Amino acid sequence: MVIPKEVKSVIQNLQKAGFEAYIVGGCVRDFLLGIEPKDWDVTTNAKPEEIQKVFPNSFYENNFLTVTARTGSKSPELAEIEITTYRLEAKYSDKRHPDQVKYAKTLEDDLSRRDFTINAMAMDEKKKIVDLFDGQKDLKNKIIKTVGNPEERFNEDALRMLRAVRFATTLGPALSGSKGFAIEKNTAEAIKKNSIWLEAISKERIRDEFVKIIMADPSTGSGPSAGIELLRELGLLKYIVPELLDNYGVSQNKHHIYDCYQHAIKSLEYTAKKKFNMHVRLAALLHDIGKPKAKSGEGENATFYNHEIVGARMAFQILNNLKFSKKDIEKITKLVRYHLFYYNVGEVGESSIRRLVKNVGPENMEELLQVRQADRIGSGVPKAEPYKLRHLKYLIEKVSKDPISAKMLKINGNDLMSILKIKPGPRIGQTLDVLLGYVLDDPEKNTKEFLEKEALKLGKLPDKELKKMAEKSKEDKSEIETKEDEMTKQKYWVT
Repeated sequence: MVIPKEVKSVIQNLQKAGFEAYIVGGCVRDFLLGIEPKDWDVTTNAKPEEIQKVFPNSFYENNFLTVTARTGSKSPELAEIEITTYRLEAKYSDKRHPDQVKYAKTLEDDLSRRDFTINAMAMDEKKKIVDLFDGQKDLKNKIIKTVGNPEERFNEDALRMLRAVRFATTLGPALSGSKGFAIEKNTAEAIKKNSIWLEAISKERIRDEFVKIIMADPSTGSGPSAGIELLRELGLLKYIVPELLDNYGVSQNKHHIYDCYQHAIKSLEYTAKKKFNMHVRLAALLHDIGKPKAKSGEGENATFYNHEIVGARMAFQILNNLKFSKKDIEKITKLVRYHLFYYNVGEVGESSIRRLVKNVGPENMEELLQVRQADRIGSGVPKAEPYKLRHLKYLIEKVSKDPISAKMLKINGNDLMSILKIKPGPRIGQTLDVLLGYVLDDPEKNTKEFLEKEALKLGKLPDKELKKMAEKSKEDKSEIETKEDEMTKQKYWVT
């Protein structure tokens, strides 16, 4: 790992002006973990107005003593570097924002007000680490631990409780041993004791941290399913998606080996392993959220009639409460609503598939099938995509294609009647069939000029000859449709 020249330049320019300067916070943590930092932060004893004199091409538009210096780098991560004056923070009345931000005199003062030991390290341009709170030791041992008293840190900013779970879920690659970080005992106990403080945090902030947990990569950290379980164990889940807790311990029927909560977690785990997008991951987590309310009976014959409809309404409310965008809510709610579609080869016709595609939207069909795969794996079955699901994919593609018909032509029956000066009759359809044959042979011929010219030629043919040409064109069209269908079948291993 190397420190980018843009970052070194910022530090050196501040030092030349007579100030201290260090790389600080999460970028130091990531650097030590061997992860390329997404952004670089610098801390200094220079005040904002002094920083701006060193970097005239900068801007300062906040109350947190942070100046953003433009470097001119072509790399988005290095084009702007935030430089913050050493600071102390006073009382946090709203458990999120400091009532007042004051200048600090030393780097130690600045590091002591940070959230976790692994984020309270500084590094100079020569890679020398300033580590006053054993952050390197906690990184090595994969421990998430607050700087100082955990209750004080969480009382200052209650969102830190969620950040602790996020770091425990997402950090990696693992330096040694098993994946994932653990939250230190006293830190975890403080979260359990004070989880209610999360109610003081805006839903938007909670949503952003929750999405980062959902999008965790299980190949580098413990993954989102472990994150959800950690939220439950620490008492935080009830302030984010309390409906999931209603699923805990709710047994299912003979088609499932896990209870409703574990089923949701296993489904989410599969989507993360497959690197599916946020919509699919959230839909997998919420797809059976309505089961407890819809449950009837117990044991292997329990039923959950209309749970997908109940679940869709609940998913809408959950996502709306967390301030997701209308577009995200609509998509995820649709995936939950239609995840239980019925399909058996030979039983469900193309008309039913067309209705499903119409309801869900062709643009959402691939994601719906991914949710179905996650549902299957979450139920304990070994295969995510059996033959009938592949056959369904084939049918979806088949019904989604534009049919081969005269409607594809840049000319229609009314045009022909005007060009040929004839009334409605069989010659109109026969002429269109012949013209379609020309276009199927060479799609570039589908222009109004070419088709009008050919129509005039066909208009001079006897009825018998035109009819013969039209029948030949229909045979060619049928052959093309058969070939296309075979190619689509092969794509999904369907015979």
